[in-house]
Amino acid sequence: MDLLTAFRLRKSWIAKGGGNKSDLSSFIDGFVAQRGWAETQFQTAIEVDGARVDTPTHKVDCFNNGIALEIEWNNKDPFFDSDLNNFRLLFDLRAVSVGIIITRADELQQIFNSLGRGSSYGNSTTHMSKLLPRIQGGGGAGCPLLVFGITKSLYVEDDA
Repeated sequence: MDLLTAFRLRKSWIAKGGGNKSDLSSFIDGFVAQRGWAETQFQTAIEVDGARVDTPTHKVDCFNNGIALEIEWNNKDPFFDSDLNNFRLLFDLRAVSVGIIITRADELQQIFNSLGRGSSYGNSTTHMSKLLPRIQGGGGAGCPLLVFGITKSLYVEDDA
């Protein structure tokens, strides 16, 4: 709740060019890290008749107390499939009780376009209209999901 209250989408985060991790993701990671959340990879395995095969999961961006949080700000939309599948598996293994995805609402495209950054945030990248059909199609299976779409109402103009 504190994260949702404090979060604002800063113009400077949008204006800044690409890189490995966006300032938006770094802000969220840092905010929750101060509260005990950490990037986590679960070490899982399958064993049949004594033959063990390690099957580690892909990393969850932020994890704490059974809650898995993924930040999908501007990745290719198949990342949603990986996140939902990971949530499903970890829920079935009782390692995760709920999966959370933070992405962007489609309406932010207007802001990106007005800042000359529209092509960097294209239709094939992560946003709500790419996520919701996957959820409605059963992508998370039995794992309870909570998804947030960052909207224009959170946008603030800071020094870009």
